[in-house]
Amino acid sequence: MPQLKKSMHFKELVILGLLFIGPAAPVGLFGVLDAISDGAVALVYVVATIIMAFTAFSYARMSAELPSAGSVYAYCSAGIHPHAGFLVGWLLLLDYLFIPAVAYLFSGISLNALIPDVPIWIWVCIAVAITTTLNLIGIKKSAKITLIILILEIMVLAVVLLVGIWVLLQDGVKRDWLEPFIGGELFSWNSLFAAVSIAVLSYLGFDAIATFAEENGGACSLVSKAIIGCLILAGALFIIQTYIGALLSPYSAEYLRANPSLQGKAYYQIVNQELSLWLGWSLGLMKAVGAAFAAMVGQAAASRLLFSMGRDKRLPVILSKVGEKTGVPIVAIWFAAIFNLCLAAIAASYAKGLPTLVSFVDVGALTAFIMLHVAVIGYFKLQQKRSGIVSFIFDIIMPILGILMLLPVLINIDNDAKIVGAIWLIIGIMILLFNKGKVNLSWLNRVQ
Repeated sequence: MPQLKKSMHFKELVILGLLFIGPAAPVGLFGVLDAISDGAVALVYVVATIIMAFTAFSYARMSAELPSAGSVYAYCSAGIHPHAGFLVGWLLLLDYLFIPAVAYLFSGISLNALIPDVPIWIWVCIAVAITTTLNLIGIKKSAKITLIILILEIMVLAVVLLVGIWVLLQDGVKRDWLEPFIGGELFSWNSLFAAVSIAVLSYLGFDAIATFAEENGGACSLVSKAIIGCLILAGALFIIQTYIGALLSPYSAEYLRANPSLQGKAYYQIVNQELSLWLGWSLGLMKAVGAAFAAMVGQAAASRLLFSMGRDKRLPVILSKVGEKTGVPIVAIWFAAIFNLCLAAIAASYAKGLPTLVSFVDVGALTAFIMLHVAVIGYFKLQQKRSGIVSFIFDIIMPILGILMLLPVLINIDNDAKIVGAIWLIIGIMILLFNKGKVNLSWLNRVQ
């Protein structure tokens, strides 16, 4: 049976998780969330971090039990049923195959805005070529490059925040110090959770760490620690940058609601006007470059899921081919890269291509998160892995709370995205029926 090379450790796993999420992920959502929550944008990320902690905890537990490149596909196969595992894995592909396309397109659009002479499609092609090459030589060997990119992203963000703090101390705040945590006069819990339903999308990507579990070169708990650590770091960064941005903002929540065209670029405008044009330009550049490397991690995660499903003969077995020297799933990487490039190119030709792709991503990710919690209940409780009050809390109560927190987010997703998700699921059911009796799930018999 093909196996991936065990070459990754805690540092590489956390780097990949943070790269995929993006340290400055809230920058593009700041204005939208500030308007919806009536100024309580920092509180939005406090609540969103808590909600995602339930999902992170379930990922951490299952990755320790089942260190497979298939991630939720493997967890649901073991905790629910192999057929359910395939369908959840198929829906997760909607996330892992579409997220890199979104990130490549965002990178191309952003770089084109900075250097208009170079068309978007050329930037996209350059980004795909560089990141695919890094994935083919192996995550371990390209770790120095990815670490440098992540450090540069964090450095630019740190400079923005430090200069922002200095300006606040010199000139004072534009809002009350507590407003980002308590909101304005029109604040309501309904509006807060409406904003949270959008904010949780900033965290999409930390779950990709689980797809590298089979390549873990350390203790079995390493992946679990990396998942939890990545979420804590990301949550802290998100809360700090939105809090400082809100205190610096010359725009009230009411003004942003009245001017929706300003919402997407509000954070950049705040940095440009209140701090420095150079800082605004640097932040935009690093967001653009960071998006390309986020796409690289997404492409790698997609290839691991394709590899795992190919190895089990759920998808064409050629996807499970592993490079002899690199130990990475080379065919799956090439497939993901070509798919990403085609999808980004098609979306680039439409005015609403980027937001449409984003909505498609959300369906696959949120469905997978919900089914992950179901898998925890099935694996630990229904299979009688553990018993007692502690087991009842961790194996029943916490997963159910995780499901209840995610369901409203999934329900409120764009209707077009739900239609695409339904069509994607139907295709998955057809593949499932076609491959019935051909699968190889010998690994599942060993863990049950």
